[in-house]
Amino acid sequence: MLLYSKALATPFVICLCFIGVGLIQFPRLQELLVNKQAASLETLEKDIQSENLRLNLLKKMPSFGYDNLISGWVYLNFLQYFGDDEVRVQTGYSLSPEYFEVILERDPRFLKSYLSLSMSTSMYAGMPERAIALTEKGLKSLSPWVPKRSYYVWRYKAVDELLFLGNAQAAQQSFATAANWASNFSDAESQLIATNSQRTAEFLKLNPNSKYAQISSWAMVFNNQVDERTRKRAISEIEALGGKVITTSEGTQKIIFPSKD
Repeated sequence: MLLYSKALATPFVICLCFIGVGLIQFPRLQELLVNKQAASLETLEKDIQSENLRLNLLKKMPSFGYDNLISGWVYLNFLQYFGDDEVRVQTGYSLSPEYFEVILERDPRFLKSYLSLSMSTSMYAGMPERAIALTEKGLKSLSPWVPKRSYYVWRYKAVDELLFLGNAQAAQQSFATAANWASNFSDAESQLIATNSQRTAEFLKLNPNSKYAQISSWAMVFNNQVDERTRKRAISEIEALGGKVITTSEGTQKIIFPSKD
């Protein structure tokens, strides 16, 4: 009977935790959404501080075995935060890594979140070191087989190292590891990733300043499911390196590499 009572009580405690944390944020968030345009910078900064406190609470809150649920819930909160362009123009993206510290601590195998971590924290928040540190911590819980297509995480890390830190040696090693992990699979996607990653790693090993490797990395950014601002940034960087982005007769976009690296 005691065990049965505890089993019933645990979900109830979880619900109370979520409700309590949500109540910290919800009234202020609703007010902000309604009066967003009239909100002063001081008000917005206070909201950022409140959200930071909420995330710190979530880092310490016991999960009672509901880690994946908490991770998914915080990821949805991040998408709302990241997608609020009007407010982000004023306050920046400094909370991005805080969201992912919670998300990846609770569920380091949440593959989709690593791309969002790289884009939001390296490109928008200007904290590639923090993005790489969180990625490296998460990689300790990954293997070539779990989760499926985990080799992408090494590629995201390589892009951050090459494009935002200029660390070609570290990027070369990350691309090589991505190739190694992807080569364990025979499907077309994995084989393509293995080939492209190995080729990029070899270019970086021979030439740390390889334009081919840099264009390949920006092409990866361009081809991912990212927002229009990121795609425009990628096109600009590709063209600055001597590449071109053209539209084919079928209506798809194709990247043309320069004849010489």
